[in-house]
Amino acid sequence: MIRKVAVIMGSDSDWPVVKGACAQLKALGIPFEAHILSAHRTPAEAAAFAKGAKEAGFGVILCAAGMAAHLAGAFAANTTLPVVGIPMKGGAMDGLDALLATVQMPSGIPVATVAINGAKNAAWLAAEILALADEGLAARLEAERAQMGRDIAAKEEKLQQEAAAL
Repeated sequence: MIRKVAVIMGSDSDWPVVKGACAQLKALGIPFEAHILSAHRTPAEAAAFAKGAKEAGFGVILCAAGMAAHLAGAFAANTTLPVVGIPMKGGAMDGLDALLATVQMPSGIPVATVAINGAKNAAWLAAEILALADEGLAARLEAERAQMGRDIAAKEEKLQQEAAAL
């Protein structure tokens, strides 16, 4: 059975970006749960969720947060499951502060990090991690990659036709 992905955001204001990760997980047939938990405003609840995530059937945790962006680190400190940080755009530094806070983790408490507002890539990374133990998911990912290649080839063909017609 495929393990679930936890999609955690520090605030409901992250949802417009984070729902892209949820949509991508759904498209790949990966079960997920989305929750709002804060490293600062609900620290006990966030820690409890992280500590119980493996037993609850989760295999990867995605954490979206802006500005200080301590959410992914707080989760990583409380679980040995893979944690993927999604730094969110906003604040005085337009997301750069969130990116730096997410990638600067101490040794032994890693957080994989995607681009600012990179929720869809976080979902893809979670899928690749889960696919290590799920051949069906691995096959679906390979099929998706092959389709991406066919889509680019079709766009290239269209471009060449348009360029030749100039």
